[in-house]
Amino acid sequence: MSDQPVQPPEQGAEGEQKSKKQLQREKKEAEKAQKKQEHQQGQKQQQQQQQQQVVQEEDNCVGRYGDLSLIQSQERTQRKWIKVGDIDQTLVNQVILVRARIHNSRVKGKLAFLVLRENYNTIQVVAEKGEFASAQMLKYMSGIPLESVVDIEALVKQPNKEILSCTQKVELEVRSIKVVTRSLPMLPFQIEDASRRITDFEDGVQEQKQEEPQQKQEEVQQKQEKQDKTEKQQIQVMLKTRLDNRVIDLRTPAKQAIFRVQSGIGLLFREFLVENGFIEIHTPKLIGGTSEGGTNVFKLKYFNQDACLAQSPQLYKQMCLMADYDRVFEVAPVFRAENSNTHRHQCEFISMDIEMVIKEHFTELLDLMGDLCIYMFKGIEKRYQKEIEIISQQFPFEPFKIPEPVLKLTFEEGVKMLHEAGVNQDPHDDLDTVNEKTLGKLVREKYGTDFYILHRYPKKARPFYTMPCHDDPNYTLSYDFFMRGEEIVSGAQRVHDPELLIKQIKEKGIAVEPLKDYIDSFRYGAYPHGGCAFGLERVAFLYFNLKNIRNACMFPRDPVRLFP
Repeated sequence: MSDQPVQPPEQGAEGEQKSKKQLQREKKEAEKAQKKQEHQQGQKQQQQQQQQQVVQEEDNCVGRYGDLSLIQSQERTQRKWIKVGDIDQTLVNQVILVRARIHNSRVKGKLAFLVLRENYNTIQVVAEKGEFASAQMLKYMSGIPLESVVDIEALVKQPNKEILSCTQKVELEVRSIKVVTRSLPMLPFQIEDASRRITDFEDGVQEQKQEEPQQKQEEVQQKQEKQDKTEKQQIQVMLKTRLDNRVIDLRTPAKQAIFRVQSGIGLLFREFLVENGFIEIHTPKLIGGTSEGGTNVFKLKYFNQDACLAQSPQLYKQMCLMADYDRVFEVAPVFRAENSNTHRHQCEFISMDIEMVIKEHFTELLDLMGDLCIYMFKGIEKRYQKEIEIISQQFPFEPFKIPEPVLKLTFEEGVKMLHEAGVNQDPHDDLDTVNEKTLGKLVREKYGTDFYILHRYPKKARPFYTMPCHDDPNYTLSYDFFMRGEEIVSGAQRVHDPELLIKQIKEKGIAVEPLKDYIDSFRYGAYPHGGCAFGLERVAFLYFNLKNIRNACMFPRDPVRLFP
């Protein structure tokens, strides 16, 4: 076979001209492709040389980095781990051991920067190629996924420049790094995205439009447009996504702070009551028949009997008083089969219940509960300043206003305020959510408080065990407490006369027989008494104005959510 190249067929002058152009173009493309290939080969060779150099380079940090074997309680050493939040200037120039998550990571050239996170505290970590960090060690650090748990031994140093991106104002210089457990490289969403500031700016615009002149409206509109543009450039983590991946969402600084304060609310609640002679009780959550004769209950079979989950410990805490435990409280879950998909309703929540005997008047209870609320709110403000600041960074809110003494209004006075504001409200019917919020705004404007008590509710709006007013049987010795225009507490003086109790049970159309044990407890000498119940999640939700009660519940249960 001839080695001579095949000549293109003769096609005349025009054909020859086309062929030459085509050949030139093909030649240029071939040269371009060859150069590209040579460049890629050169890059590959360079990378291989760098990798080979790293491999060949003596690793002076062998044993200072790597993955730990699975911790199965093999041993217990005398090593001491320091919490991130405790690392400060007092530890400068000391070598410490810390275990935390990798919140952020950046490795470039001979430097590695990590941010460690424990709860809501963060600290900067630095590693520089040299005596304490080899090239191999830096490469290893670059491959650790975010959210992995690591043990880091490091020297505490005072940085040359103030660190603004972390809670701790010192930094750590790495001596060793060991991965305890690795996170998956792809998270459902990033902690940073889930920690962004949440505002109710649109509500603000609506309020401004009603009160401000045209120029102010335009300024507000321009601000909103600018904010909308910024938000479009950022990833927004929706509530459903957060709840579907709740464990990740609960790692955000605001959520860490919210549930620490919520724990503190429970502690403050217990402190005050124990100091005032109350004892903690524990009542059944499996109830025979229907709880309190209500319809909104979760029914179930208790072997061969009909049962339900308790709506509240109401009947049992009253029975405890009749057993001579004169002041009792309980903190426990309750269950409501209410198909309410709102920002404030849950099917399971923590109820903080109180019941106590009274001597003469239900205001004995009212005053004590008001003092309890003051104690809790002041305690939150005093003990949880850091958490309040962290929460406000994601959920901005106005400080909670609560002048002393606590404002008390009768239901009739509240209805009058609504009527004077042009709001329709039946004086013999309960307030709906809209009118509750409206009244809350009116009270804040007139009295300068976010917290008040409304008492003497109409009989129609209260349960069968509520004592009627002696001067008007259409109203009751009952009350609700409100925070930022929403109810957090419901309570009353209870009926302790068995015949009046039976009468009111029948008036509500409830069967008497399933309540026989409860009614009989008042037949053997009954103390006048009353009580109330706080919603724990609602207190946190409204104190911090969290927009949705699900932000104050670790694993919410609503009509559509049963997992996780």
